[in-house]
Amino acid sequence: MHKARSTYGTVEVIDEDGVRTLYLGSRTVQSSMRVDRPHELVLSYTRSMMAFLLFRPEPARALLLGLGGGSLARFIRHALPGTHVTAVEINPAVIAAAREHFFLPADDAQLNVELGDGADYVAARSACADVIMVDAYDGDEQVDALASDKFYAHCSTALAPDGVLVANVWSNDRRFDAIVGRIEAAFPRGVLCLPAKKPGNVVVLGFDRSPGQPSWIDLRRHARTLEARYGLEFVEFVGALGRMNPHDDKRLKV
Repeated sequence: MHKARSTYGTVEVIDEDGVRTLYLGSRTVQSSMRVDRPHELVLSYTRSMMAFLLFRPEPARALLLGLGGGSLARFIRHALPGTHVTAVEINPAVIAAAREHFFLPADDAQLNVELGDGADYVAARSACADVIMVDAYDGDEQVDALASDKFYAHCSTALAPDGVLVANVWSNDRRFDAIVGRIEAAFPRGVLCLPAKKPGNVVVLGFDRSPGQPSWIDLRRHARTLEARYGLEFVEFVGALGRMNPHDDKRLKV
């Protein structure tokens, strides 16, 4: 239903069976939206990115690096009305598609979309966000400038005290171990890996302050509360945390 070209490649929007999908120069899905339920998070990795709420509830400021179709921006704006969202996107054609075809509203008191380079944005700021969400892929792989050790160090500085980095990383990326290692170096107080329900995506959480060693009982209790509030599978997120992180039968060890 839409195709545009920019300096950064082709932006294509396709409708099929009530789902609208964004592609950036390849058949890799960049964003999906149910046209009749635009506030829902269709892709499992976007839902998994909201798992940070298990540890840092209701941030005042969320910074999104990479806009795509605006799924996370729409969800946070709808579900967390007390959170101000700033989204930084380098491709003007992506911003135009999100606004024209994915129901992303105009900027207001809760939402600000900026055209710019996410790496430059965090490098120039300190303590500007309580959560930074990084979902920055072209058609083939994670953008190098948003996967370097320098970038993650800048993210650490750009986070407010007690803030958390949330990064979507492809597990089949040849640089996966290196990227996780860079996040661990930038966030020595604690890193968690959460595999998304659909194999391939892993959400990496980097903490400015360690959440300690929460008990599975407390995490599941909190997850049930969040699940009832936001309609996301937080109890499953807690179970998935046991697959990639140190733990015993009583506690998750961060």
